[in-house]
Order: sequence, then structure tokens, then C-alpha cells
Amino acid sequence: SEILILEGTVVHGQALGRRFGFPTANLSLPDGQPLPEAGVYASVAVLEDGARCPAVTNVGARPGEVETNLMDFSGDLYGQRLRVELHQKLRGVHRFESMDALKAQIDRDREAARALLGNVKSAE
Repeated sequence: SEILILEGTVVHGQALGRRFGFPTANLSLPDGQPLPEAGVYASVAVLEDGARCPAVTNVGARPGEVETNLMDFSGDLYGQRLRVELHQKLRGVHRFESMDALKAQIDRDREAARALLGNVKSAE
């Protein structure tokens, strides 16, 4: 399947992910950038310095809502250009009854993404 590439600048979001241990990079995309259908994708984030990092990317139902949880990475990405390669859709978007349910699903998404992506060079 074809890899879709999104590229944008990391901006401040609502910081919801950080509150429960999964900080995400919110991407501000150029107008007109084609987006895939809403859902959660196994992806690879490519940093400005070329480092590649396994990630899980959520493409929201609202237009232009894209956030990426970089695995094995800690650091400040605000203002950086980030390239995100969407490798495979893991699931659609749905609402969760609780933060615990959402957190458990994110854990599963991360495991599924790691399995699909194999040994992407981490940003360490």
C-alpha cells in the first residue's frame, strides 16, 4: 500500500495527550494538503535533522487535525518542521467512555504500530 506523506510545522495543541503520558506533536499543515480518511495510522516521523522515529498518528475527523505520538522520543518539537509517513491505517476514530479506555487503546495502537513498522531507527 502507498505511503502517504504529511508535512507541516509542530504547533501547540490542547496538551491532552501529555496529561496521560502520551505527548503528541500537533501538525499545522499547509492549506490544500490532501489528507487520508480519519483514523489512527502506524507512521514514521522524520525530524528536521533526518532522525526517523516510529510513531502513531491520529488524523482527526475535523479538517486539518493531525497529531503524532512519537515513540522513543523526548524533546521539544515546537516550531520544527515534521514529516510524517503514514504507513498503515490501524483503526477508525471513535469516542471512548473514559480516559482509561482511551489510554488502553493507545497502548494497543503503539504495540500494533511497532509490530508493523519493524525496526525503524529510533531518534536516540
